[in-house]
Amino acid sequence: MKRLFILTSILSIVLLGSCIKNENPVFESAVVEFDAAAYNANASGQIFPILTRVPGYGRPASTADPLLSRNSPGIKKFRVNLIGGQLPTPTKVFFQTFAGTTATEDVHYKRLSGELTIPANSSFGEIEVEILNPGANTPATRDLILLLTGGANGVTSSTNYRIISLRIAQ
Repeated sequence: MKRLFILTSILSIVLLGSCIKNENPVFESAVVEFDAAAYNANASGQIFPILTRVPGYGRPASTADPLLSRNSPGIKKFRVNLIGGQLPTPTKVFFQTFAGTTATEDVHYKRLSGELTIPANSSFGEIEVEILNPGANTPATRDLILLLTGGANGVTSSTNYRIISLRIAQ
């Protein structure tokens, strides 16, 4: 009887056990997002973060990062992430200023090209913003709000992380 029970148990384990093929979901779309928007919290009442400092890549902005200020003019770089598989060809991504921008082109920042290129087989590109010093007679802070609009090769912009605001201290 004991043998029959053991034999039945082993037989049922062998027959009832199976190899279940796990289907791992694969994200096949190509989406772009601002690195800074993904790591920094949205401002109160806004759908995007307002940055007063130039954040490092892959982390939130900290007090050790350089200020966005007319007193420290020059080129500031902001990383754009490509989410999904890397593409075999260079990909153009388009961006524009967004409603609510109070900074003036060629006064507070140099004219933007409106596009960046993510190199082939890469997950990152950079938007370069040149901050200008308009002089001492501009006491108020100015906001430059950037919006990713998508790109070539079917690349779309992320719904949650496509906007950042750069608050330029005067």
